[in-house]
Amino acid sequence: MTNEERPFTAVVLAADRSSDDPLIQAAGVCCKALVPVGGIPMVLRVLDALNAAQEIDSRILCGPHQSAIDQEAGLSGLVSSGEVEWVENQATPSSSTYHALQSLPGDSPVLVTTADHALLNGEMVDYFCREARNSGCDIAVGLVSHALVAGAYPETRRTVTKFQDGGYCSCNLFGFLSPRARVAADFWRRVESQRKKTLRVISVLGWTAVLRYLLGRLTLAEGLKQISHRLGLSAGAVLMPFPEAGIDVDTVDDWKLVEKIVADQRSKA
Repeated sequence: MTNEERPFTAVVLAADRSSDDPLIQAAGVCCKALVPVGGIPMVLRVLDALNAAQEIDSRILCGPHQSAIDQEAGLSGLVSSGEVEWVENQATPSSSTYHALQSLPGDSPVLVTTADHALLNGEMVDYFCREARNSGCDIAVGLVSHALVAGAYPETRRTVTKFQDGGYCSCNLFGFLSPRARVAADFWRRVESQRKKTLRVISVLGWTAVLRYLLGRLTLAEGLKQISHRLGLSAGAVLMPFPEAGIDVDTVDDWKLVEKIVADQRSKA
């Protein structure tokens, strides 16, 4: 089987950043991954989407804590049956990703996503994986135009990365497509460890790229080229045509919006 035909292993990051998360408290659950959407814990919705995707061969769940898994029968059943492999999370998302990648064959393509991507479905997963594979890049990140998201859901407030050629929202979809891609996970880990030290982050990313971005003169393609140069590999973006791909559940307002979207989808179905 060639690398072009090899199915993806999916890694789902499901640990909590903080136990004081207002979303967890509002939902009355022990961890964010178990926040229900449409009556189903978010993490199960994500695992179901991955199971429905033709491009995904196996699923690895990184976090939450074992005690949280034991509280959700559906999740506990998937883990105990071996359908989903559970591994303990590390201190940060980047460290968890790096650790998970080290346990997998270097030539195995890996999709990394998050447990709060409650609107994810098999169609989105397959689209991203196919486009990432066809890009010929070592790493690929899923992005969606902010204009597309805002046009479909004007009430939502998303984090927007603004380039000269437009603003983009993250889709929490990351493809590691070659052995060299493991370098990107280590780079992410180094940047995250220095995220509160602005000068050190800039020294990693490069002063020229940062200044051009701040001045609004950096295009998405130029940004990816700069990252590729710094890492010594090829980085690309998959532009997703689904506005829902850019909506995850970070806040109580996000939760309310996603509940409404799911209810509308059910009524139309």
